[in-house]
Amino acid sequence: MTATGQRRNRVPVYTQAQQRKRDASIWTMVQGILAPTQFLVFLVSLVLVLRFLLYGEGQAAAEISVLIKTLVLYLIMVTGSIWEKEVFGKWLFADAFFWEDAVSMVVIALHTFYLVLYLWDIGTPTIQLGFALAAYIFYVANAGQFLYKLRQFRKSRVDEPIPNAAIGEAV
Repeated sequence: MTATGQRRNRVPVYTQAQQRKRDASIWTMVQGILAPTQFLVFLVSLVLVLRFLLYGEGQAAAEISVLIKTLVLYLIMVTGSIWEKEVFGKWLFADAFFWEDAVSMVVIALHTFYLVLYLWDIGTPTIQLGFALAAYIFYVANAGQFLYKLRQFRKSRVDEPIPNAAIGEAV
């Protein structure tokens, strides 16, 4: 409801055809597994990075955790772009996920920058892990975007039955 009491027209996240593709795609399940996995990896890594930055303890554990987080991020990004291509016909930046993808690019760039600093031993570990922390801040914002989008989808889900004939038709 708006301030004037009128109901806003909600634009669905997916068309019926896209929703069918989304629901039928194996990549939807893959994303459903990888997203919470990545979040758990992030939480562990965040604790380890903060422990190092605040107390100077556990440098190797913090560095390894960021490397694992980065690999999981790359995996979810690759599988997510496959999912986006399957559902929306574009590898990235489909209209429904444009801003989520844009922030994802910042997250990936910061994680990749951390990798460059780490692998080429540029800067101190504190500076390197500071960049990882910056990447994590953007990751949290990006995760929030995706959770908001999931909430939008659940509110606007097309629950009308799909006729059997429509299931087999090319979309």
